[in-house]
Amino acid sequence: MAGTTARYHKNYPVSWEQVQRDCRALAWKLLDIRSDWSRLITVARGGLVPAAIIARELNIRLVDTICISSYTMRDQSAANILKRPDLAGVDNTWLIVDDLVDTGKTAKIVRAMFGPAHFATVYAKPEGRPMVDTFVTEVSQDTWVLFPWDTAPTTAFIPPIVDMELEK
Repeated sequence: MAGTTARYHKNYPVSWEQVQRDCRALAWKLLDIRSDWSRLITVARGGLVPAAIIARELNIRLVDTICISSYTMRDQSAANILKRPDLAGVDNTWLIVDDLVDTGKTAKIVRAMFGPAHFATVYAKPEGRPMVDTFVTEVSQDTWVLFPWDTAPTTAFIPPIVDMELEK
């Protein structure tokens, strides 16, 4: 395996139901922090589904995106900002939502742009965790999270984890 693909040795498949449960758990945490979030900015594309669920649960009507491209399949490259929202008036009532913080490279760019805004992700890995304020589930750094929007239902056999470990 070449590039950063070699960094991932495990997969963590997440179902639509689990994403919804985890996003609702994140919404509960965010509600404990404040009940008057003024707007939600999501990191597209991965953060779009979690943002929709969280915006609904917290009744946030003003939703915008920051569009950053940095991944091609499992390989991360230099971040390219494709679209940024109006940054006038950014304060701690702004909520930034993404699906996952991995290495923290993209999150660092977003953090720098939005200063005092609260950054929340559903999943966090150890390298990126310091970049976010709130998350629900920590995943090991060598795990690739398989989101339902990146997969298709399958009836293919999946070997037990112990067998996959023996193949290494």
